[in-house]
Order: sequence, then structure tokens, then C-alpha cells
Amino acid sequence: MKTAEEYFDSLRKLKRKVYLLGEELEEVVDHPMIRPSLNAVAKTYELAGDPQYRELFTAESNILRRRVNRFTHLHQSAEDLVKKVKMLRLMGQKTASCFQRCVGLDAINAVDSVTFEMDRELGTEYHRRFRSYLARVQEEDLVVDGAMTDPKGDRSLSPSRQADPDLYLRVVEKREEGIVVRGAKVHQTGALSAHEIMVMPTVAMGPEDSDYAVCFALPSDSPGLLYIYGRQAGDTRKLEGGSLDVGNCRYGGHEAMIVFDNVFVPRERVFMCGEHAFTGRLVERFAGYHRQSYGGCKVGVGDVLIGAAAQIAEYNGTAKASHIREKIIEMIHLNETLYACGIACSSQGAPTASGTYLIDLLLANVCKLNVTRLPYEIARLAEDIAGGLMVTMPSEKDLHHPEIGPYIRKYLKGVAEVPTENRLRMLRLMENITMGAGAVGYRTESMHGAGSPQAQRIMISRQANLESKKRLARVLAGIDKE
Repeated sequence: MKTAEEYFDSLRKLKRKVYLLGEELEEVVDHPMIRPSLNAVAKTYELAGDPQYRELFTAESNILRRRVNRFTHLHQSAEDLVKKVKMLRLMGQKTASCFQRCVGLDAINAVDSVTFEMDRELGTEYHRRFRSYLARVQEEDLVVDGAMTDPKGDRSLSPSRQADPDLYLRVVEKREEGIVVRGAKVHQTGALSAHEIMVMPTVAMGPEDSDYAVCFALPSDSPGLLYIYGRQAGDTRKLEGGSLDVGNCRYGGHEAMIVFDNVFVPRERVFMCGEHAFTGRLVERFAGYHRQSYGGCKVGVGDVLIGAAAQIAEYNGTAKASHIREKIIEMIHLNETLYACGIACSSQGAPTASGTYLIDLLLANVCKLNVTRLPYEIARLAEDIAGGLMVTMPSEKDLHHPEIGPYIRKYLKGVAEVPTENRLRMLRLMENITMGAGAVGYRTESMHGAGSPQAQRIMISRQANLESKKRLARVLAGIDKE
């Protein structure tokens, strides 16, 4: 398994076309706007090498028959699923940001079971190809970006009916040695942190959409790939050279759009090509795994925000007020509710035909639907406890200015024994998580990551088995016999 430093070195070897703020970057790994997100991914390597966390961050591979980083592992039991959620919560606690690697973990588990079933039903060889590919991912401890979301264009139209046929990624040429694809994937969490890009279809498709029914993996520096970095609130603060105003001074997340400009994909890296009947199954399973993930990662970030709210209450001198204590209790209650959902859908997991375990899909969707709501209330309560200074305080440069800095330290002090700078740092951290660049990973991603709330409602309606509930009522009402 890689160390954190080996991870950074491996990224420096990649030759990628990356654009940020209208300019092509020559240096990606050490760019101040990008490096915090790479630091968050590096933490997954650091903790896997720490004996204290070995059991949580590594697992016995069913492919290599030795321990691998859990972020490259196929779940072999319900216990594996539970450990995943616990690992993600710990990562959220350590980084207070999106650490980007769970998307690839969820992708490989979904692709594994679906390719097995495709081979069994169609006589294809996709599963053999995929397992061979995954062996390399595990052997080299690679970061995989799970790329599902297409631009989609007119949402009322299917992929093949769009005015521009490239608004969903598609196969434009088939060759004996592979395929050529064109299109884009958007909202790509941690795309610049990844060694590999694993593309999946984004919706269930019909026969007319078979060119869009494609799944494959590519090195992230393949010819024809182009990355456009996404903006976040307050992101240019990272260019100012300080550590206070960014709030979270070490870690962060990022999103990017990946453009596929007539990209060639070797045959051995293609795991679906035209089998439209299996697109819905793949989307459903990936989404289920990713919705489970939110019961861990968002809870870990919530732990940090709750801790920051309790700490700022002490700095402000309000910690003993009964309404502050009640708000913190409510934050804890909401956060642990999310965790309970993540653990529940994991503990009820069951094996698929390939042997890889799948979460309980109903409970995973309940988990994510709660995540679209409860972090917003946790953030609202944190902002209430923090007070208005969180959004009106002067800059770090003002704090260190020889003339006006003393005024800031004097007039923005809370309780006497706490340095003013400590109070300001805690407020900036809360601003980052609730309103700034960190809010992309905590609040907005809670809403739209792994599908918007309506996507979860649709899956809940499909999985709930309402007819069986109606039968239960008829029996107890004396209408039907038991």
C-alpha cells in the first residue's frame, strides 16, 4: 500500500490538461487551491499505514489474498459494510471535508456485481476484465474517480433525443481493439486527486440509448481528457497565503468537469458497451452504496461542527445558557440519527451473485434522504450559536496589521482568558463548513450528492413493498385471513 508521500509523487507523474480560473495549469499537486483536497485524500493513505487504524482502513482482499486499502476493497460481509461507514466517519472527523475516495469505492463494488450478472445472463466477459483491472487498482493502491453524472441537457428528454447528442457520454466508434467515446462528466468529486476515471451510465436506458450504455475505466491522464476546475465559495482565500481566513487550514474538497474529446478506451478496460438493460441496475447499486456513504462522512464532519459550536460557546461565554445546551443536544441527536441510518443499511446488507455484499437499498435511501435535510439544521443551529461575527470579522491581514491589529484583539475578544485569534479561528472554521468552500462538501453535497431528494423518494417508493403493508392491515382489520 502507498504512503501519503508516495501518493503525492504518483500524482506528479501524471500529465493532465487542467484549467482553473481560465488558465491551463502547469503545476497541479502543489497549487494552493488544489492541494488541500489532495491532503484530504492523502489522509486515507496515512491512516491505512497507522497500526491504530489498520483494522478499519485495511481489509483482506478476496482477489489478492492479502491486506489492501479498504478504499479499494470489495465488501465481503455485512461487517465490511459497517466498517466502511465507521471509516468514513473517522475520515470526516480528521479532515472536516470531502475526502473524495468513497466515490471510487462505491463504483467498484457496483460494477463488480453487475458485470458478474451480465456475464451470467449474456455470456460476455466483462467481469473477468473488471476483476483483472481491480487487481491492479488494489496492487498499486490507486484512487479511482467514479464518474456517473452527465450534463443531461434537457431533463425531459432521454440521452438519444437530446438536441446535442454529446450531452450524455456515448460511444462514437467501435473498433476491434476498443471503443472511442465523447461527452463529459460533471460534478466530479476529487477528479484531480485520482489515478483512474471509472465511467458509468447516469440513468436507466432503453434500446434507443444503447450507444450511451457504457462503462469503462481509464488512466486519468489519457489523451483527450480535459479537466475544468469548479469554483467554490471563498476558494480564492487559499491564494492569500494565510491560514486563518480559509477556516479549514489543511484540508478541502473539489469538483471538476471532465471532458472526453474522442477518447480511446482499450477493449480490456470496457465493462459495458450497449447492454442498456443493465444500466438501471448499475445506477441503482452505485447510488445505494453512495447513499450509504453519507451516513458516515457527513456524520464525521458534523462531529467537527458540533465540537466547534460547543467550543465557540465557551469562547463567547454562553456555554452555560440553557438554550445553547439544548441546541447542541439537538445537533448531536440529528447527527447520530444519520449515523444510525448508515449503520442500519450496512448491517442489513446481503451478498450479490458475485459474492460482493450490497447494502439494504431501502434503508440506504432513507439514510440519504435524511442527509438532504438534517445537516442543514445542524448548520443552522451552529450559525445561531456562533453569532454574527462569523460573517463580519476582519481579515487575517487586518489582525496582523501593526496599527489596526491591536484594536481587533481588544474589541473582538470574548472571554478574557481566550486569545482573540483563537476565537476568530474557530469562527472561520464554522464559516468554512456552513457557508464557505467546506459547505460544498457538507451542505450542498448533502443535498445533491448521490442524487437529489426526489431520486431517493423514487427508490423508497420502489423498495417499500406497500402491497405487503396493505395486506398486514387487511388481516388485522378482519378483511383477509392471516
